[in-house]
Amino acid sequence: MGQASHKRHMLAVLIAAGMSCGAQAQMTQNLTLHPKALALGNAVTADPPGLMAIHYNPAGLTKLDGRQLEVNLLSIYLDIDADFYADDDYEIFGISGLENDPLTGKQRDPVANSSSHTNNVALYVPGYGILRLPPGPAVAPSAGISIKSPGSKLTFANAFYLPMAAGFYRDKNDPGRYQPQAATLQRTTYLSPTVGYEINDEWSVGAGIHLSHFGFAADQYMRAPNMLMGVAEKLQEAFNCESGDEPLQPWLALCGGNVGPWDDIGAMNLNLQETISPTYALGVMWEPTDWFRWGASYTSEADMNLKGQFEIQYTDDWSGFWQSVNGSILGAITSAILSLPSGAPREAGNVSMDLVYPQHFQTGISVDVHPKLTLNADVGWTDFSQWDAFNFQFDRNLEFLNAARILSPDNATSDTLRLPLGFKSQWNWAFGMEFHASSRLDLRAGVEIRDSVIPDDQRSIMAPFGGANLYSIGMGYRWDKDTEIDMNLSYLQSVETIPANTSCNVNCANITNIIYNPYADLTVKTSLRVVMAGLSFRTKF
Repeated sequence: MGQASHKRHMLAVLIAAGMSCGAQAQMTQNLTLHPKALALGNAVTADPPGLMAIHYNPAGLTKLDGRQLEVNLLSIYLDIDADFYADDDYEIFGISGLENDPLTGKQRDPVANSSSHTNNVALYVPGYGILRLPPGPAVAPSAGISIKSPGSKLTFANAFYLPMAAGFYRDKNDPGRYQPQAATLQRTTYLSPTVGYEINDEWSVGAGIHLSHFGFAADQYMRAPNMLMGVAEKLQEAFNCESGDEPLQPWLALCGGNVGPWDDIGAMNLNLQETISPTYALGVMWEPTDWFRWGASYTSEADMNLKGQFEIQYTDDWSGFWQSVNGSILGAITSAILSLPSGAPREAGNVSMDLVYPQHFQTGISVDVHPKLTLNADVGWTDFSQWDAFNFQFDRNLEFLNAARILSPDNATSDTLRLPLGFKSQWNWAFGMEFHASSRLDLRAGVEIRDSVIPDDQRSIMAPFGGANLYSIGMGYRWDKDTEIDMNLSYLQSVETIPANTSCNVNCANITNIIYNPYADLTVKTSLRVVMAGLSFRTKF
């Protein structure tokens, strides 16, 4: 029963690996859009950047005259590290994770006191899933056009861009492969018809409809370092399974495969997507003087029904262990009563989940404190409190869910699963400064303070994002009367320490844990570093 519950939550957490990146979603918002916005710390609600006003504040489109084309390229380099620390008395059910395994001659827990590292970027490709890019920086493009007829108060625009994008993959032997080996979370807005209207010299408004694709995919190895697996290993030692005999056969058989707290159970693949996810955006700008501007924008939530497939491929030892248990008299009776695993080498099927892409509100000011200096300040709010729990619906009754409903009837039925998360909404602050060096050159700097949406007891290495600050510099250059170029260089860092047995999404060690904890009783330190360099080109045509 304990192992089936464990499998239930391995599936649940893997499905949520990208989404329970509520933190990941939080951290990747507005990081792949426009160099000017990044250079100003995303404090641009009252000073929207070019055509990306479609995203930041649709009212800002009224600043664009004639017909304009904009192309943006953002190069992203990420560096993700995780360190796993074990105390000298690190053990599970009396089995030391630091001693050598007599069968392999290696440390029983290969993860203990090791480090994980990756700087490999992955993208989500609709209809395919995870695309592992070559090592090195990745490039996120965006582009759009706008049209404003001479003398008109209306500006029409449309753009393609990535409001949210995150993905990485690790080496297959990396100790971080259990959370996960590869994952992508991506929202792609492929159509965003938007209009800005200039009411008078002081007020402008805007509105748009954004049609997006939302995709999540993950590949993950699985292990179960908990007390129940420790009991299984002790029983196998008592049965002297190394000899190949089954001393209690046919009544009870436990030697069909070698299992233990730190042995791999299998690997899982998951792919979920929503092809059409609409939202709407509203914006307003007020300019009572030539030195003060105020703006506000709102992007609606989106109710999504993600659909896809999952596959679990179990190791020969895991399948063989349960096949031998079910092949004995007492094992077959116990399995029938408790719906224990049958030892199938593979499980696959369809899964869906209802997910709300959270609404977002942001407001800010832009003040010319000096003819050569402009200061911007923004505050934004994203409603991640809607991610209190994720609810999954499977297309068939699954054996691990049959057992899970015994242990946790409030969270599981034979074909549904509820994963509690408890995310919280956050207000984030952003500040930007622009120095007008000449009539053609602007120098910029900014900072954005991003607080984590994940409670301390729900942290993991799936999304190594806690609170973080975004630091940026950049410049804008007017090439000629019709052409503007923007550039940025930005740096974001998040460092988290998760003490052993404090977060039941990664390292809880109690037998009653109902969330997947592949690093049970290990202290985990995560570090994320992201460097972004962008170039924007906008011209009239």
